[in-house]
Amino acid sequence: MIKTDKVIFYGSLIALIVLTAPLFIWIQDSYAILQELKVFLENSFGSTYQLLTICVFVFVLWLAFSQYGKIKLGDGGFHFSTFSWASMIFCAGVATGILYWGTIEWAYYYDTPPFGLAPRSEAAIEFAATYGMFHWGVAGWAFYCLPAIAISYMYYVKKIPLLRISNSCRGVLGRHADGWPGQVIDILFMVGLLGSTGTSMGLGTPMIAAGVESVFGLPDTYSLKLLVMLFCATIFSVSVYLGLTKGIKRLSNFNTTAAFIFLSFIFIVGPTVFILKMSLNSFGLMLQNFFRMLTWTDPLTNSRFVEDWSIFYWSWWIAVGPFNGIFIAKISGGRSIRQVVLGTMLFGSIGCAIFYNILGNYALHLELTGMFLTTSLTQIGKGAQAISGVIGSLPGGQLTLLFFTLMSVVFMATTFDSSSYALASCASEKLEAHQEPARWQRLFWAFTLVVLPLSLIYIGGLDSLKLAVLVSALPLTIVYILMAVSLVTLLKKHWENDEISA
Repeated sequence: MIKTDKVIFYGSLIALIVLTAPLFIWIQDSYAILQELKVFLENSFGSTYQLLTICVFVFVLWLAFSQYGKIKLGDGGFHFSTFSWASMIFCAGVATGILYWGTIEWAYYYDTPPFGLAPRSEAAIEFAATYGMFHWGVAGWAFYCLPAIAISYMYYVKKIPLLRISNSCRGVLGRHADGWPGQVIDILFMVGLLGSTGTSMGLGTPMIAAGVESVFGLPDTYSLKLLVMLFCATIFSVSVYLGLTKGIKRLSNFNTTAAFIFLSFIFIVGPTVFILKMSLNSFGLMLQNFFRMLTWTDPLTNSRFVEDWSIFYWSWWIAVGPFNGIFIAKISGGRSIRQVVLGTMLFGSIGCAIFYNILGNYALHLELTGMFLTTSLTQIGKGAQAISGVIGSLPGGQLTLLFFTLMSVVFMATTFDSSSYALASCASEKLEAHQEPARWQRLFWAFTLVVLPLSLIYIGGLDSLKLAVLVSALPLTIVYILMAVSLVTLLKKHWENDEISA
């Protein structure tokens, strides 16, 4: 029987209640306070998130190509086929955010471009089609690699049966990883995961609701969003109940296949030549400006582009990184450190690039030709309706939109079943490589994940969603440093022992 760590379980639950209760009680004041807090955190800690992004990106690349890269995580062959492994990593890592932002993110950059470019100029259009691919590229996916390797090494090599973030810091914390310092780290991780997933569901739910409104003519109300969220929760509850092999793996494989069939459809029936040209142009532009985009702080004009977008994304990657690290660790047995790092970064970033280039450039083509003006809706805060309009313009109309809406539901499910699994794993006292967390825990966290996004949607606004991520990520910046130092310490000892034994 898998036992529950009561301190981590109840500590995380209490923290969630403390965070969400005021949002429901003081609705009118909450939004204004959250907006002020968001600006304060961006101004005070934004550069910290940027600096950490650069450091983690360089660190995991060094890790992959160093002598430590060939260390194998566990015995035997791969626990999952490469296709299933890549599918689960991708689906767990992107949620519905890739469908939401992949379709309309360019529209925000089109009107408020970076680097002081003139709005709606040719240069603004080119960077608008490029910046989203950068934000969802290798620098972001690096945040999944560090905790994945740190946890995998302790789990498979050191044979310590704990799928916890605290376990990845054992090289620094020592025996204190099992005491209150480790419990604090694990509670921070679980609260961070609840905050980051709240943002993902907070974006995905309005998009799905807008699709339902357009297809079935139902009014887009808070009640509809609640029903959508509960429906999605039911799906990923079934998936997480069935476990890794029977549930999560199968749903991820299906979702990956369906997504790329849909993208192929858009590529074929849409402006194929335009998509190809813009995609190639965007890739080249990103390569030319990668380090400029990575290090740009906008110190002179203070346009808030960096704060509103880059810092938001880096904080989101920071917050979700540990969860995906736990999940990737669980499914990566039998692979080397180099394979996990390069596979996660390449499969993840290439998959995101395909979504951005096909979905985004199709929507951009509609804008430039005047067939559908996405920017007219994003300017008034109706991004979800803009997505429905873009997809509804495809051949098949409402039928195509229905398929996209159902695919969005599955995308949400494939992320949140992984999240539930990671939360349940972290709150378990002991978990061997062949074991899975208790089913009741998986189901409990599946429905608990619904609470925070409900409160954020209730008070409204993209700013509240962004704040949840900023707050969730802040304490985890220290955890990433602990993980890196701990991992290097242990790997050096591992290598020295191997040399001595040889």
